[in-house]
This record gives sequence, structure tokens and C-alpha cells, in this order.
Amino acid sequence: MKGYTSSALLLGPVLLSQLALAQQAPSGVVQWDIQKRTVPNAPNRLLRRAGSTYPVILQNAQARGGYFATCEMGTPGQKVTLQLDTGSSDVWVPESSASVCNQGAGCDLGSFDPSKSQTYTVVGEGEFDISYVDGSSSKGDYFTDVFKIGGATVTNLTMGLGAKTDIAYGLVGVGYAINEAIVGNSHSLSSQYPNLPVSMVDDGLINTIAYSLWLNDLDSSQGQILFGGIDTKKYKGDLTRIRIYPSSNGYYFSFIVALTELQAISPSGNDTLTSEEFPIPVVLDSGTTLSYLPQDLAEQIWVEVGAEYSSRLELAVIPCSKKTSKGYFSFGFAGPDGPLINVRMDELVLDLTSGSPPKYTSGPNKGQDVCEFGIQNSTAAPYLLGDTFLRSAYVVYDLVNNEIALAETDFNSTESNIVAFASMSATIPSATQAPNQAAVTNRPAATSPAFSASTGFSDGSSNGGEDENASSGMPSALGVAQMSVMGIAMVFAMIGSGVFVLL
Repeated sequence: MKGYTSSALLLGPVLLSQLALAQQAPSGVVQWDIQKRTVPNAPNRLLRRAGSTYPVILQNAQARGGYFATCEMGTPGQKVTLQLDTGSSDVWVPESSASVCNQGAGCDLGSFDPSKSQTYTVVGEGEFDISYVDGSSSKGDYFTDVFKIGGATVTNLTMGLGAKTDIAYGLVGVGYAINEAIVGNSHSLSSQYPNLPVSMVDDGLINTIAYSLWLNDLDSSQGQILFGGIDTKKYKGDLTRIRIYPSSNGYYFSFIVALTELQAISPSGNDTLTSEEFPIPVVLDSGTTLSYLPQDLAEQIWVEVGAEYSSRLELAVIPCSKKTSKGYFSFGFAGPDGPLINVRMDELVLDLTSGSPPKYTSGPNKGQDVCEFGIQNSTAAPYLLGDTFLRSAYVVYDLVNNEIALAETDFNSTESNIVAFASMSATIPSATQAPNQAAVTNRPAATSPAFSASTGFSDGSSNGGEDENASSGMPSALGVAQMSVMGIAMVFAMIGSGVFVLL
């Protein structure tokens, strides 16, 4: 397989925002804050002691899609802003001499000039090769250099340098090392190297290969990734640990968990939504803007909220007025009594463009503004829960014990209480295990809901229903569908479509 597809690539213009300073974190934790953007074989770690803790800031780029953070590379340090991606595993950056950086807006988020770094070393000439579902790609060398993140310094991180690339910004992949591009290209597990989370342990910065993610709400200015620890003031209720599922050959490539329940809840009633695909394998992926569920389940959700599929845009759209609806969806994981995450409509109704929105030209929504709906359809497993879900969840990724912990996020929390993982093999702090995960293999009957919650989702506006011509007045090329579907092929390319089958 030549290259692989990552969920990190999302298209669109972007303007660089003011960067927030990293906050202080306790020993054994590295905190990297994330700010909103309105436009884009390791040493023995068990004997290591972690040093200081370091917070890190992520920027929410609504127009470009995804969450971005600023770091430094090389000696002296060169500032670059990279997209955070839990769905891939390499750190890479465009080379300053790449043609994409020297035309149009250039690499406005920063690029890297290896000739200006005293500590730059090539370790894999021509071996960095990553390609994307839209045909974009980035190729060049693997190199090692100093990497500074959230006030912490990784002394010798392996990264990719995009010398030949049509992508104007790089990314920070924090997935399993086995998911690195070089592993897919070489077809050899032995080619993997210590990526960022592993290197942070090797350098004594954190105690274990784990991190927590707090994206905050859609309209907030910043969120946070916390390497090596959790923040107990960033979620409500209790953290519940659930298992990550491996591929059919027993390897862990992606953060696949079991979605076992979905309810639509509104002032007019509740509906239990069902699917032939339950229990549903879903990947928790910060590099994917929207969420993608099985066709039959997505269609039930659309009926509940009054969304409809636009063949012109190739995605489901919804009246922008539905953003104020009091209805919400409750996602249940890991069987009975597993964690429940409620996702409100104001996190699911997204602007289609950065300018004036298109309007419905016919049907019951005629004259209303058209928005993009945050839950879309897909035809094969594994499915994706991207940023439209993750903003409502506090998520802890434990790559050593192959577990994830979930709790409902505490939106816009101004308090902090950071707790570090005690050791490499320690479980997630303050988290209890979901009690009935053995029941995940149960297949509930797929039935048609009564749609008693549907009226409550209207919030005074007319129902969307099904109208073939409702989107006929929309521009024909908004690029939204292309922006939204990045990441699906990455999952299939790396772990295959039949990896996670619960019988």
C-alpha cells in the first residue's frame, strides 16, 4: 500500500489567530491548549520518572475544520501551527521550499526550513509518504529534531518533512505508533518508530502513553489536550472506562469502541433509535469534522430533527434555526450501564459557509437559511464520531491498557484540577470500568421508532421532512462534502472494513 489516508486533511482558507500561552500543569503531565480558529521500539520506560507537567492549547478551526495548536521545531525553534489528529500517528510539517508554500497564501500556519536548524538530521531519506482521499499528498524525508510542545521539549523526535506536498499545513498525529505512515508503506511492523506520545514518555515528560481531550463547545475559543493526565474539572459526573477493540489480527490501530445505544430526546418525547448494525463500531477521531453513522440510523436521526439529504452537496442539511432546538441525542457505549454522552443541537447545526448562508428555495423550509448537519451517513464499518460528537465528551485515551474513558464535558469550565497517571501500567485516574461490557455482543432488534421526539426538535420552526427540491437553490460547489468526509478512507486503508465484527 502506497501511503495512507489520514483524517487530518480538511480544505479551506485560514487566518492565523493569536496564540494563547500554555498553562502550568503538575509533574507527569504535558498540557497543550487548543484555540479556536474561525477560518484552519522504545527504551525501557518503566524505570523512568516523569518531570514537569505541561499544558497545550488547541485552536478550533470551524471553516477549515479540526483543531490546531502551535509548537516549535529545530534549533533555534521555528514556530508552526499543526492540526491535532487522534486518527493518525505521524508529526509532519511542510518544508519551506515546497511549492505550496511559495504561491498564493502560502503556508500561512508555518513551515520548516531544515537549513536553519542546527539539530536537524535525516533518518529516512524519501521514506515519508502520506496520501489522502481527495488525491492530495505529502512526500519527503523522515528526520529527527527538537520538538517543543506546551512548554515541554522532546529532544529527538522523528517527524516527516513535506518537501513535495500540495497541503499547506502539517499535523500532530497522536495515535498508535503502529498506525504510522511508514508502517503502511513498508508493510512491516518493525519499521515503526517512537512517535510523539511514546517519545514524551521516553524523555521523562509523562508517565504513560495516554492523554485526555477537552475540545469545549463549538463557539468557544479554546480547548485542551493533556498528555499523561486528566483534568477532573473539565467533565461532569464520573469517568467510565471502556475497551478499545483491536483489528481481526489482534493489533490496535485505531480508537474503535462499541456504540450500543442511541436515543433522541426532546420536549415532545423520547425515541430509542435502532439499526441493523448495532453494536456499532465507531472510531473516536478528532481529525474528522463531522460524525458518520450507518445509513438506517442516520436516516432516523434526520427524520427526528427535520434534516434532509442534498444530492447537490452530497450531505445532509438542516435549517439553521434548528440550532436553538431543545432536543438532544444520548449516545450510549459499552453495553448496559455504560457511559452516556448527550449531544445538543447547537453542536450539530453547522454553518455551510463563512459568508451568507444559502437559502431553501422551495418546500416547507422555503426562505430559511441552510446549514450543514453534524451527523451524516456511511455505508460500512467502522463508523466515525468526529468533532461534532467529541466536543460534548471528555475523552481519555489510554494506549497502554487499550482503554478509553468517557464523561460528559463541562463546557467552558474555568477551573482546573489536573491528575497525572501514576505509572506506565496505571489505569485512568478517577475512572471506573463499565460493568456490562460482555453484553456488547447483544444485538437488539431493529425497529422503526414512533418519532415522538420529532415535534420537540422543531422548536417553533417548520419540520424539514423529505423534500427533493428543498436545496435546489444552493450553490453547486461549496466544497463542504469534500471537507467533511476526510478520514473515512484512512480507517479502511489501515485496518480494513471488516476488522470489528461483533457476533
